[in-house]
Amino acid sequence: MGKDSIRLVANNKKAWHDYFIEDKYEAGIELHGTEVKSIRQGHCSIKEAFIRVERGEVFIYGMHVSPYEKGNIFNKDPLRVRKLLLHRSEIRKLVGKMAQKGYTLVPLQVYFKGSHIKVEIALSKGKKLYDKREDIAKKDQRRAAERDFKVRNL
Repeated sequence: MGKDSIRLVANNKKAWHDYFIEDKYEAGIELHGTEVKSIRQGHCSIKEAFIRVERGEVFIYGMHVSPYEKGNIFNKDPLRVRKLLLHRSEIRKLVGKMAQKGYTLVPLQVYFKGSHIKVEIALSKGKKLYDKREDIAKKDQRRAAERDFKVRNL
């Protein structure tokens, strides 16, 4: 693996369904040794995770990192709050945009970038029910058009 090779560990497909994604940011994550080993094995989930900014620092809640089997007493709580590592200017920018109505931070994916574990977070706006229905209808139309195209070209 090269220095910039990316290997996906966890993906949050639900975020794309529930939110309009505006901006994406790459953040490091503060982990303990056994958590890193567990993530290397792919035991990580961000389905129910959310992000908050508190006292000028960014934290991720609800990110589940399964305990490492061989970690015994060194294992930490699987759902503990973890600090995300961002530059101060990025945090200020995020706080400014989140002050606007309806913006929130959601984790999109966890991946390895070289040997470092990164979290892609997104500044996003929540979708209403009719927006979700609109997206589903568009996907169905696109799928039907692709199916028709495939049938014609046989």
